[in-house]
Amino acid sequence: MTTHQQLQHLYWRAGFGPRPQDVESGLSVRKALKQLLQDAKTVAPLGGAQMQYAEQMALAPVPTTDLRQDPQAPALKRGQLTPEQRKEQNRQIRDAFYAMNTGWLERMATSPAQIREKLTFFWHGHFAARVRRPDAALQLNNTVRRLALGKFSDLLLAVSKEPAMLQFLNNQQNRKQHPNENFAREVMELFTIGRGYYTEQDVKEAARAFTGWSYDAQGQFVFRPRQHDDGPKTFMGRTGNFGGEDILRMLLERRETATFLTTKLYRFFVNDTPNPQHIEPLADAFFKSGYDIEDLMERLLSAEWFYSPANVGTRIKSPVELLVGLRRQTGLQPADGKLLVFWQKALGQTLFQPPNVAGWPGGRNWIDSSSLLLRLQLPQVLLKQAEVNVALKEDENDLAPSVPRLERLLRTRDKQPNDAPVSLTRVAELLRNVPAEKQVPVLAGFLLQTPLRPENLTLVQHPAGSAAEAQRLRTQLGALLSLPEYQLC
Repeated sequence: MTTHQQLQHLYWRAGFGPRPQDVESGLSVRKALKQLLQDAKTVAPLGGAQMQYAEQMALAPVPTTDLRQDPQAPALKRGQLTPEQRKEQNRQIRDAFYAMNTGWLERMATSPAQIREKLTFFWHGHFAARVRRPDAALQLNNTVRRLALGKFSDLLLAVSKEPAMLQFLNNQQNRKQHPNENFAREVMELFTIGRGYYTEQDVKEAARAFTGWSYDAQGQFVFRPRQHDDGPKTFMGRTGNFGGEDILRMLLERRETATFLTTKLYRFFVNDTPNPQHIEPLADAFFKSGYDIEDLMERLLSAEWFYSPANVGTRIKSPVELLVGLRRQTGLQPADGKLLVFWQKALGQTLFQPPNVAGWPGGRNWIDSSSLLLRLQLPQVLLKQAEVNVALKEDENDLAPSVPRLERLLRTRDKQPNDAPVSLTRVAELLRNVPAEKQVPVLAGFLLQTPLRPENLTLVQHPAGSAAEAQRLRTQLGALLSLPEYQLC
């Protein structure tokens, strides 16, 4: 592999794709990685006025003694709202989530802290939570962003105390003499050690340890001693008066936890097929470092095998990676930012709305006959060279599940006479000193992580013919981005 190819691979996996200036910087791969890690030291919370959800129609929620009421849920129940109030409440919530979604996509596409945002995206799926309150979801997202490159022990404890996670996994219902096992089970199965290393009795005992973990109406963690089971518990062969922090500590003391986490990171950043020969040394170093995430990522991204052909151009881009990558590489995006949310829904991955606590399955699950067609059409739609009409499926877990079909219709059009031109400045800059006959190979080398096949080279060059330079570039760009190979990174 050339240095350019290695750099592109690094920028795709450590971030959301290379910009022309990234691969033309003259940096070695080692220096580029060092710069990415340095840039990631900056932590900027996601926020903005449009992301703030101000509930105007409900009174301040007051937690009940037995915690059956969610302290963050609207104090006025749905039956107490008029239809107009309910509609307005749903609109406010939906608008806040849309702003959070598109704001994060913008951050992914433009932030120099690419590794931090990519890891925030990874942990967003690892610690998946789907809640109705935008403020709770945003708070969890910023907690993950702040700790994404630190010690996993700090990240795990902080996430475990987030109201969004406690609410999503029903821990506000977990109290002495009436334990709810959901939170404790997922902490072990999905967040730390994985299946096969704990028993059902361990789940029951851990649930008792997490009793009393709750939150207040201001979205702050609260430990409620009167709801906590302070009796002795036996967890993984050890007996004591354990609390929630003790359970998390004992899980992190198990070497299997390091292997579970390293394997999941490997599958996300390297290859869907785990390689134990690569994973075990990383997991060992991760464990010995006290679960230092930045150290693990530096080892992973600098390993020789990371740049081997078997790991380049072999991952299917998630819908979010596809949308953000198009923006970073070419500058293409819809004029209406809300269409980005529609495209996510149509392709099967909407930020802040994971399908379940296990997150998105990824890999080949991203592709089926309908989603592949939409993926291949997307670049042409953004270039206004094609139109598409897609009726989004109704999702009973969506923010507004009863939206009329017309409002669930993703409808675009091709270029109209009064439309503003699609800017191709970013791509044109890449080709500024390249002769016309060499532009397609150069453009393909930048956009694709796999070699352009000869028959596709002919296919891309032929339709452009002798068209004007701007139109030729637009046609060639659309053809390359619509190849199945562009779905890989």
